[in-house]
Order: sequence, then C-alpha cells, then structure tokens
Amino acid sequence: MEAIFHEKQEGSLCAQHCLNALLQGELFTAVDLATLAERLDEAEKQHMAEGGENSEEYRQFLQQPSTNMDDSGFFSVQVIASALRVWSLELIPFRSQDPIAIAAKVNPKNQKAFICNYREHWFTVRKLGDQWFNLNSLLTGPELISDTYLVMFLTQLEQEGYEYNNAI
Repeated sequence: MEAIFHEKQEGSLCAQHCLNALLQGELFTAVDLATLAERLDEAEKQHMAEGGENSEEYRQFLQQPSTNMDDSGFFSVQVIASALRVWSLELIPFRSQDPIAIAAKVNPKNQKAFICNYREHWFTVRKLGDQWFNLNSLLTGPELISDTYLVMFLTQLEQEGYEYNNAI
C-alpha cells in the first residue's frame, strides 16, 4: 500500500483536512471551500428572495452571517457535500432511512468511508486497501482501526454525540 495521506490540523480547517484525507490528496484548499460556501450562500439568498425582497424574513436573513462558513475556517456539511459532488461522491446521513445507511448500520466494515462531526470538528474514517484508518487531523498521523474495533469506535462516537455520514 502506498503512503497514507494525512494532514495535521491547521487553524480550524478541519473540513478541508477531512475532505483531503477522504480523497487521499491535497485536492481542496480553504479558498476552494470558501468559493463553494459563497455559491451556497448566494443560492440561499435567491431562494429567500422568492418570498419577497421586502419581507421581514428576507431582511432578517440578510443580517445574519453565513451558515456555510465563518472566519475561523469552519465549513458546513452543505459545503462538504458540495465539494464531494465535484468528485461524483455523495454524503448519506448515517441515521437516515437510506438503504446505504441501513446497510452501514448492519455492517459498517462493508462501507468505504465515514465523515464524522462533533462540535464543528470534521474528520474522516476510511478504508484503505483492506484496513480502516482514523484520519482525524488532530492526530499526529493515521490511526489503524481493526474491523472489530470499527463497530465499537463508531458506536462510541455516536454515544459521545458525534454525527457521521457515509461517503460514497
């Protein structure tokens, strides 16, 4: 197996590190993600304007900061999903009734990757070759996870309040 791509945490750019770990290369920058966030903001603005640009709801919406990014480097799940679509990948909430999510609950080791989030920190758990790795940018490097431990690890994350998605 080739070297495993892992970025260490830089600022609050965990979404960038998460995506690059998932894709195994330095493919997204903060500028790339900010551009996607701005596109999402503009689409949301246009959608809100459909209710009337003079409405109180629209004016309040314009006063609020972006929910897709902030000055710290945080990016929303919508930005991550948009970035994945560039690579024809999809984010499926683990708790959804989607057949892929249901199959992942039954046997997570048959999946390819999970994107996890807790308190605005994103990281990837990914299968590379026949082995699973925790590619959290807060770690000094990739952490091997056995198939047996994967189920316990994901259960523990869920009990601690993490949300995670299948990346397919």
